[in-house]
Amino acid sequence: MNVGIEALNVYCGLAQIPVPALFEGRGLDAERLGNLMMRNRSVGLPFEDPVTNAVNAARPIADDDRIEILITSTESGLDYSKSVASYAHEYLGLPKSCRVVEVKQACYAATAAVQLAAAYVASGVSPGAKALVIATDVALVDERAAYAEPAMGAGAAAVLISDRPRILDLDLGAFGNHSYETMDSARPEPTFDIADSDRSLFAYLDCLTNCLAGYQAKVDNADFATTFDYLAMHTPFAGMVKAAHRKLMRESGGGTASVEEDFERRMLPSLAYPSRVGNLCSGSVYLALASLIDHAALDGAARVGLYSYGSGCSSEFFSGLVDEESARTLAAMRIGDQLDGRCELGFDEYAALLPATLTCLVPERDREVDVGAYEHLLGRARFDRDLLVNTGTKDYHRTYEWLAR
Repeated sequence: MNVGIEALNVYCGLAQIPVPALFEGRGLDAERLGNLMMRNRSVGLPFEDPVTNAVNAARPIADDDRIEILITSTESGLDYSKSVASYAHEYLGLPKSCRVVEVKQACYAATAAVQLAAAYVASGVSPGAKALVIATDVALVDERAAYAEPAMGAGAAAVLISDRPRILDLDLGAFGNHSYETMDSARPEPTFDIADSDRSLFAYLDCLTNCLAGYQAKVDNADFATTFDYLAMHTPFAGMVKAAHRKLMRESGGGTASVEEDFERRMLPSLAYPSRVGNLCSGSVYLALASLIDHAALDGAARVGLYSYGSGCSSEFFSGLVDEESARTLAAMRIGDQLDGRCELGFDEYAALLPATLTCLVPERDREVDVGAYEHLLGRARFDRDLLVNTGTKDYHRTYEWLAR
């Protein structure tokens, strides 16, 4: 049975700030800009939250009455009990018979959900069933985050799993996992993130090596340098992925190509979108996959090696096939046009928005979000679909409206 990703879309908000402008505004060392390999970072506006991001990403691919499971993955939960998925289920108009659940494991959770959903479809217990996985998050960073601030993005990636894998045909049973407890990053309160950058870097690289070894234990003759035509990885920032690629090339012997040539051929296409968005958390690897499909010259079937890492930590290396149909199917989402249409913020505008955006997860009994107060920014953004926006809370219940294109 062929099982995998039938449809994929991402939503990365309505605003962005060029990373050089953020470096200058914060007085960061410009010589470190090249190491990030970042051009822009998406910035959530005060009426965008995990629900709006999820719905706006999934709506173009969720018009299917065979969706039997909805899973949201997020580290931006809104409630200790009620899931983000319950709101997404409502505003996507999914069947009442749908299973609805939320999962959490930092930036890895969406891949766990994808694998569980693929196993459900492959089991055949409900022929023709589909599952919708939405990875959705917001960024809670300001000047306290130092060099992590320019790397953090915001938005969501939506993945439809079925037995018609027009985007990615998963290699079922081909995977390697590695997990252990570590405090490399966390969100102890709904207003800020903490991160140990060095610990996170080493955990990411350690898990990558061990996940690949686990994959190779399951797949005969699997070799990092030769088995995969392309690569897409969780991308905290593009420069970290380049370091990870260099490490695995050294460990694998590297084949006949130079490390730089191999990076440009197999990995660089996956970094075009992440370098314009920032870390999309558990949606990051699927943003990288979308970037790869939109930017690689696909001619026939090509095997993609994917790596998903989540702080805390859990990780997985897996693979699947893409082809020309993948490119045609994804092109309809016009992801590049969405990114082009974001409003560009100056540093002062960005800094003025932070007090409101940093409190979007804080529970308030009653709250009003005046979307019209941001008309000056909406007028500079381009979007071709109606978008869901958060209008506040009433007795802790979040309220939403549709913003006409």
